[in-house]
Amino acid sequence: MLKSCVKLAALAVGVFIGSQAYAADLPVKAPPMAPVVAPAMTWTGFYIGPNIGFGWADVGLSGSSHLDGVVGGGQLGYNWQAGSFVFGIEGDIQGSGENRSDTVGGVTFDQRIPFIATARGRVGYVAGPVLIYFTGGGAWQNYHLTVSVPGASVSDDDTKFGWTIGGGVEWMFAQNWSAKVEYLRIDTGDTTVSLLGTDYTSRLRNNIIRVGLNYHF
Repeated sequence: MLKSCVKLAALAVGVFIGSQAYAADLPVKAPPMAPVVAPAMTWTGFYIGPNIGFGWADVGLSGSSHLDGVVGGGQLGYNWQAGSFVFGIEGDIQGSGENRSDTVGGVTFDQRIPFIATARGRVGYVAGPVLIYFTGGGAWQNYHLTVSVPGASVSDDDTKFGWTIGGGVEWMFAQNWSAKVEYLRIDTGDTTVSLLGTDYTSRLRNNIIRVGLNYHF
């Protein structure tokens, strides 16, 4: 009887040890992975990008009143977001193809706006990934005039400071990337160039509509 009990106890111990070894060999289920949370979209921070568009300017010199052409350049700025409102500053510089040529009484007037630059504040409202904003500040425009007669021509240019105001819509279509459509009205007042002892004065009022792409840091 004692031998039978010893054999049963030994068998039980063997079964227990074997079951533990088998359990140790079973694959362990990995704990569930924590969900990946995308970083919250924000407009706060620096941004930079290119733009391209079209400009048309009212000048009013010797019967001409309209210069137009393609404009393009880049912008750099910084935004602060507070709730649904965004405040920012932005500067840009544009090369301009706006030009016009007129001949009056045998005298040809060739007019160009070689470049435009602005430094502006921005204030806007965020609706989802879309920012609707107004903008305004200072502007610089360069005006170049060439007057030609048969066999001779003279040129001069002037860069004037004035104001600009406008607005636009910007869409944050991906993390760190946005696209915008923007309109600016620029007025740099009277510009005078002197050629051969004659002053030619024009009032340079420009309109710019452009699209742009920004990368946000």
